[in-house]
Amino acid sequence: MPAPKPPPPPAPAAANYRPTKAMPPNRTVSQPKVPLQQPTSKKNPLKSTKLFRRVKSVFKSFPIITTPCKMPVPIHAGRPHDGHIHGGKQMTGTLFGYRKSRINLAIQENPRCLPMLVLELSINTGKLLHDMGMGLIRIALECEKNHKEKIKLMDEPIWTLYCNGRKSGYAVKRDPTDDDLNVIQMLHATSMGAGVLPIESSEGELTYMRACFERVVGSKDSETYYMMNPDGNSGPELSIFFVRI
Repeated sequence: MPAPKPPPPPAPAAANYRPTKAMPPNRTVSQPKVPLQQPTSKKNPLKSTKLFRRVKSVFKSFPIITTPCKMPVPIHAGRPHDGHIHGGKQMTGTLFGYRKSRINLAIQENPRCLPMLVLELSINTGKLLHDMGMGLIRIALECEKNHKEKIKLMDEPIWTLYCNGRKSGYAVKRDPTDDDLNVIQMLHATSMGAGVLPIESSEGELTYMRACFERVVGSKDSETYYMMNPDGNSGPELSIFFVRI
């Protein structure tokens, strides 16, 4: 006798299927920024930018000239440098700017601090970084002493700029802008190095060079920053002199 047929398979449950509510797509949570600290020497909040805007409007009209000029006498001239601290305070210095634009200098107590000083220099960013790769660079910043006003050296608003003994325009002190703080924020974990940041404009790539500097205070009218080499075998490639005469 023939074998009994197997029972038919159960009806698919598709007819009874009710789709659940769609899950919301995963949202990318941006990582919180590491807050920049106030430098220990910064007791007062940032000053108004009114003076900076006035000075900058005049500064932009200055041409970049290269008239030969006598280099100011460096502090501790003739002192040997081997890349190590010689009684000075270690600071963080950053040169940054778009390749086709003027370069900026920011000085911090450490990479996680707000800048103590921001200067806009009338030197092309690409040219200065290229020249640094070719040899020693000495930047001297001079200003005149005003006996009627008592102002700290690093609070002077405008400087005459010399690069390797040649007058190269001016430098203007300004309060850090949002763009400046964005660069500092992006580099908060970098103690030294050079490269390109992922920010572009019509003025080219945003390049930077960061290093440790030895700060040597000669007097209330003179201060020097010597770039320190990590290998300690050769002298600094960059020296920055602040002189009030």
